[in-house]
Amino acid sequence: MDKFIIRGGRPLTGEIKLAGAKNAATKMLIISLLTDEECVFENFPRIGDAEIVKELCVALGSEIKSIDSNLVIRTPEIKNTKAISLNQKNRVSILALGPLLNRAGEAEVPIVGGDKIGPRPVDMHLESLKALGAEIEAGPNSYKAKIKGRLKGAAITLKYPSVGATEQIIFASVLAEGKTTIVNSAVEPEITDLIKMLQKMGAIIEVGTNRTVTIYGVPKLHGARHRVLPDRNEAVSFACLAVATNGKILVKGADQGDLITFLNNLRRIGGEYEVTNEGILFFRARPLSGIKLETDTHPGFMTDWQQPFLTMLTQAQGESVIHETVYEDRFGYVKDLNLMGADIRVVNECLGEVPCRFKNRNCPHSAIVNGPTKLHSATVTVPDLRAGIAHVLAALIAEGESEILGVHEIDRGYEKIVERLSFLGADIRRVS
Repeated sequence: MDKFIIRGGRPLTGEIKLAGAKNAATKMLIISLLTDEECVFENFPRIGDAEIVKELCVALGSEIKSIDSNLVIRTPEIKNTKAISLNQKNRVSILALGPLLNRAGEAEVPIVGGDKIGPRPVDMHLESLKALGAEIEAGPNSYKAKIKGRLKGAAITLKYPSVGATEQIIFASVLAEGKTTIVNSAVEPEITDLIKMLQKMGAIIEVGTNRTVTIYGVPKLHGARHRVLPDRNEAVSFACLAVATNGKILVKGADQGDLITFLNNLRRIGGEYEVTNEGILFFRARPLSGIKLETDTHPGFMTDWQQPFLTMLTQAQGESVIHETVYEDRFGYVKDLNLMGADIRVVNECLGEVPCRFKNRNCPHSAIVNGPTKLHSATVTVPDLRAGIAHVLAALIAEGESEILGVHEIDRGYEKIVERLSFLGADIRRVS
């Protein structure tokens, strides 16, 4: 397995361009299954997770080709309604249920896999499909679904604004009979981008106030061309690299509107930014100071941002607290940061103001960071994608040479990360 060798202790400076958003691009491949016509995705990222979903689509009958940074996909017919051979490779496969039901009337997908950050329950996915008229059977390794005729529109209220469940309902209901209403839906920018793509394909989708989305089913969708929005998780990662190493990085394609909560908290701790026509320039305005924050669904502080942000806080003066309210076990990487010299304690208590689903559930979901601490080199293993960028950031801050193992997890979501960071002055290389 490949590993990264990183020698840290130097500021990163320069320009870096964002790739297309992983959390939109992979779902757009699933969207393309809803039509037998050609779909073209511009700014499509070359990342591991996209390759897995491409493999899924090809197994179902898709024809795919890449032209520069564009991806062209067409699924003239669904040749296979079973995707169980891809078991545990990627949790996005659960989203194929809706398109397969609409195109073929039946589907079988593997039990959901993905990041090692705690359970990824799919009960809202399955209950929503049942509400739309699907019959669901859960087996030991897969979910089977079938319908008679077409799916039927329904009013669905989500108990939590789940991104995946919201996407599942939208993908299933765009070709259903009648109107579907989602109450308490997720409203992430990636979902908005998916809705834009579906509108181009002929869907009728209205986004209302108070987390309400209404879908009016249509008989057929056609092909379309769409540019994938820039990856806001990459933007935050590179911003934290700039501030934590006391460098200056222009992140091309970064969108202020998608980063408002992050930008506010970055400025609170002493980071700074300038919005330009090309993107956002990130740098440090003063010595970093501690902060208290908590993750939440959009437009709150994204759970995928806490790993690089927490790593940056190891260089801040005083105590910082991060309360994780989206996933119950997402601080597994902290032990490696402590091995490198950080002073971080993870506790089960809710250390925040946002009502938390994990209260009194004995979940390690709050972290207390004391700093600044001088990080030193170490050999660490990446447990999941977002923790991986925390390991890279810590190694770039640290003195000495670190080894990062398990870098295939980082490759899942970051395109050509070694080459791109090298252009910023990072001393990083991949070793097989």
